[in-house]
Amino acid sequence: MIDKLNDLFQFHQNALNLRSFRQEVIASNIANADTPGYKARDIDFAAALQDVTAGREANLSLRTSNARHIGAAAGNNDPVKVLYRTPAQPSIDGNTVDMNVERNRFAENAVHIDANLTFLNGKIKTLLAALQG
Repeated sequence: MIDKLNDLFQFHQNALNLRSFRQEVIASNIANADTPGYKARDIDFAAALQDVTAGREANLSLRTSNARHIGAAAGNNDPVKVLYRTPAQPSIDGNTVDMNVERNRFAENAVHIDANLTFLNGKIKTLLAALQG
């Protein structure tokens, strides 16, 4: 029974984790809007969600030969591959952050998070109603 509940909510958990990470990446872009040479970054959400639901992870960890070894992440700690965004009009100092684009993507991602939480809340309420009879 618990496995079925886990399967029911796993997709939404993965989607919310990826949306949360994307929000952090976009917020980092906004925070570095005035940093010379900073390159705007983002993730391909659809491809990342497909990889996560298929069981493929972008973040590979190092292999350990003993159970007492501490596993270390290879490279960075990002859960998915972070891509660089191609700017429509790069600035003279090499910064590729376009604040209008970043604000729009931040707001769009926030709306998707809210919709995902609303849908998840509806599923939970339906399950509770079924349990209560």
